[in-house]
Amino acid sequence: MTSTTSIFHTLHQQVRFVTKEANERLKAYNLYSSQWSILYCLDQFGPMKQTEIWQYLNVEAPTTTRTLVRMEKNNWIHREQGSDKRERIVSLTKNAEELLPEIKTSIHEMEKLLLEQLSLEERELFLHLLNQIGFKEGSGTYVR
Repeated sequence: MTSTTSIFHTLHQQVRFVTKEANERLKAYNLYSSQWSILYCLDQFGPMKQTEIWQYLNVEAPTTTRTLVRMEKNNWIHREQGSDKRERIVSLTKNAEELLPEIKTSIHEMEKLLLEQLSLEERELFLHLLNQIGFKEGSGTYVR
């Protein structure tokens, strides 16, 4: 029987490997995988409040804020005050919108390479299993 420690150690190592591979591809754009996560989020959902971003990504607010400040300086995102003085709305810049298709293609190629040995059925099962980690049956919520 496989131990839970072995499962999570392997998962952690694989995540580190994927992050390293993504960082290598993103280096050409002066981006890191954590910044790519934010760009992807904004591309998928449109402008978002900073709080929505850190909650969606499960990252601490100060860490997200530091990343957003760096991304704003590098012309990837724009932050503006929301209806509440404390609220900041984050959106993609024109620069980001222009480069996003190229970046997405590069990341997609990496993802295809990393999953090429899995069949379509295995990929679907893999996604299903990942989504089950921490999921509390019957409640529709995740255990944290």
